[in-house]
Amino acid sequence: MRKEILFSGFGGQGVILASVILGRAAAVYENLYAVQTQSYGPESRGGASRAEVIISDEPIDYPKVIAPDCAVFFSQEAYSRYLQTVKPGAKVIIERDLVPHRDFEFEKKLNVIALPLTEIAEETTGLSLTMNILALGILTAWTGVVGREAIEKAVFDTIPKGTEEINLRALRKGFELAEKFKP
Repeated sequence: MRKEILFSGFGGQGVILASVILGRAAAVYENLYAVQTQSYGPESRGGASRAEVIISDEPIDYPKVIAPDCAVFFSQEAYSRYLQTVKPGAKVIIERDLVPHRDFEFEKKLNVIALPLTEIAEETTGLSLTMNILALGILTAWTGVVGREAIEKAVFDTIPKGTEEINLRALRKGFELAEKFKP
């Protein structure tokens, strides 16, 4: 089993944090092999941001994502730049309000969840910046790439102390939303 996951958006959306948490859940709590890589523009906020996670039950020989099995797009630029790299049948999560121009023809080859993630995060926790954790909840519950307990522990370990309850609320809301999209 080898799963390639792509997270992309712009700086400040928690793209890299989401990938670190997912890699930690796989490696530390699921005893799988995981590698996480990232790239971002020189700006700390607003520049392009991309992070990749590869999860496998065997040693990982190449640490870069080639054709994502799963992708999360938090911005139009990320969507436009990387959508065509995902493999047919990939599970894709889109921040609907920040990706207004979509390639619906290409999306027919994919399994897509497009929701107003920022708005849902705000309604759930009062903080739009928990959108990345909400998306992680959707991703893990929808794909099963790691278990719920593993991702909860990884969130708890990684996020700033004092924000555990808010982030776990966002994660669990993601679990709840994913249930609506399971076959």
